[in-house]
Amino acid sequence: MLANLHVCHTASHRARSASNSNVTCNAVAIKRLRIAIATVSLAALALLAGCATPKRANEFPPRRPAEVRAQIVRLMPATAKDREGWATDITAAFAALEIDPNTSNLCATLAVAEQESTFVADPAVPGLGRIARAEIDRRAAQHDIPQLLVRAALALSSSNGKSYADRIAAVRTERELSLVYEDLIGKVPMGRRLFADSNPVHTGGPMQVSVSFAEQQVRDHPYPYAIDGSIRHEVFSRRGGVYFGIAHLLGYPADYDRMIYRFADFNAGFYASRNAAFQNAVSLASGIPLALDGDVISYDSDKPGTTELAVRSLGKRLDQSDAQIHRALEQGESIAFEKTDLYQRLFAFAEKMERRSLPRAMVPRITLESPKITRKLTTDWFATRVNQRYENCMAKSGAR
Repeated sequence: MLANLHVCHTASHRARSASNSNVTCNAVAIKRLRIAIATVSLAALALLAGCATPKRANEFPPRRPAEVRAQIVRLMPATAKDREGWATDITAAFAALEIDPNTSNLCATLAVAEQESTFVADPAVPGLGRIARAEIDRRAAQHDIPQLLVRAALALSSSNGKSYADRIAAVRTERELSLVYEDLIGKVPMGRRLFADSNPVHTGGPMQVSVSFAEQQVRDHPYPYAIDGSIRHEVFSRRGGVYFGIAHLLGYPADYDRMIYRFADFNAGFYASRNAAFQNAVSLASGIPLALDGDVISYDSDKPGTTELAVRSLGKRLDQSDAQIHRALEQGESIAFEKTDLYQRLFAFAEKMERRSLPRAMVPRITLESPKITRKLTTDWFATRVNQRYENCMAKSGAR
């Protein structure tokens, strides 16, 4: 189980997906996420479709919901509990989002849900209580709060009568931890000081979706259910988890010829796979080594990042000024980037130099870091594992 929009990685500050610690939050990743969602929403209006771009409601022959539900039940693992319930929520999400519930899209959704939660709406995280307490201690040290005060605050009775320390030690899921944090932030002054009124659990649910993404999604699109308390609570539910997960996986246009690139984007951020291929072309054309992490612009600084500097070195040959380059790279979180003069001239120049066609999508090279991750994992690992599940699902459906 991995978080996808906020995973922190060694190569960049990309969202995100991912970065995706569920206990710590990168403020830069949130800023990037908001920019990404805004640009994706605008790009969707362009109706630029590709091989892996989900069709909208008026572009595919309608399927009866009963037919879709029945197919989902057949495709889900026999070991999954309440397959009918999962099928109902997934079918409703596709209808509400106006995404074609074809076999490929259904299998992609099931593959991510199986990878992230094995079809458990609020999956358990091994050692979560220990991870959470370590995060509190880390934040206390950052704020110069003595451990004596930390222990005293956590010994206070919470809203259910148990101490905060006991509740934190007993948590098994991100939903349970999120509720403890809500209580702690709302009632204990030290909690507000530690977390700045911001719940540090940032992803959750059966598809490990970012709460920030979900909150932005409902500002841009009507949510099909009555909200139970808050959008945060909806993310941790099965119906909300699959709705927001499908929106993040399939709800943006991308000209990909393989689903694996959407799985990589799900983990690393919108268009990370396309942008990694752009970085590859820049590196080949300029001779400057670049980390193929999908970050074409530096969002945490006003100074140009390594990719932008490498592109600038080609500016005269591409007939692009520094300002033109920067404006184009600012569109790197939308499909509109592919239509810029910079993108098209760069690939034409690089392919002429290489005397061969270059890929337009590559799985980003990102090392994932999170308190939940206890071994070396990468975006490539995640995308490959999910893609294997996707291929198995397609074979089971008879489509492959």
